[in-house]
Amino acid sequence: MAEIKVSDQIAGVKFVHLKAFADDRGKFMETFRRAWFPERSWDIIQTNCSYSRAGVLRGLHFHHRQVDYWFAPTGKLRVGLADLRPGSPTYGASQALEIGEHNPVGVFIPIGVAHGLLALTDAVLTYIVDNYYDGEDERGVAWNDPTLAVAWEADNPILSERDRQNPLLAQLPAAQVPPPFQTSGDETPGES
Repeated sequence: MAEIKVSDQIAGVKFVHLKAFADDRGKFMETFRRAWFPERSWDIIQTNCSYSRAGVLRGLHFHHRQVDYWFAPTGKLRVGLADLRPGSPTYGASQALEIGEHNPVGVFIPIGVAHGLLALTDAVLTYIVDNYYDGEDERGVAWNDPTLAVAWEADNPILSERDRQNPLLAQLPAAQVPPPFQTSGDETPGES
């Protein structure tokens, strides 16, 4: 069974330490259960798969109406997270961690938590979302915003044109600021 830990740095973020069962044929791993996230109804609406070559950085993106659950079955990724939710006890906090085939961890990302990835090797990210993709709901802030200080450990990553143009948090138009932190459905860091 997977071990679920709540982030001690960003309220509502969860890390699912997955267990692999291997034999001479390969391995099996359960990567998602709705029961792991009782704070969400988790009607799975869409699953996605992203392929990135080493050096690519995607993000920081956030949503107003969608949660994400990330898992990297191959390769090695550094995930960056930053809390943009007004009223959150961890507003402005950031966290970075490595996930991938040698560290099988799923990452639950609540609404209003900015997220991105840096491909440390060629890598695949699969993710489950609870709402259909809507380009109007996907927003971004600068990956290297000094106020968020995500520990990417990258000087010159490969970025999309869109991600190059993401504003600093201080420049984010008021209409794009994520919804306020909700105590129902979110947890204080360190609680489980």
